[in-house]
Amino acid sequence: MSINLSVLLIILGCAIVTIIPRIIPFIVIRNIQLPKIVVKWLSYIPICIFSALIVDSFIIEDESLLSVDWSVVAAIIPTLIVALWTKSLSVTVIVGILCMASVRFLF
Repeated sequence: MSINLSVLLIILGCAIVTIIPRIIPFIVIRNIQLPKIVVKWLSYIPICIFSALIVDSFIIEDESLLSVDWSVVAAIIPTLIVALWTKSLSVTVIVGILCMASVRFLF
């Protein structure tokens, strides 16, 4: 497989554009002491992301009506319990993946 120079430049450009908003803020913020109110506000971001992902996956639109996908709710409940109990993102993600895989395998 040969790669064209323009394709290589596009891939490198996409990598640079991705790195700038994702990596640079972490490098800059590492040396700055944030006020407590900002740290508290930032602590809510994972909860917001988790809520957005959950709501998007278990609410279904059927002919202009909203309904709940109960198989997804069956996977969300143990995942939420583990998240509250361990407060570990990696453990929560692993449990969530295993719960959703189990639900999809069984139903």
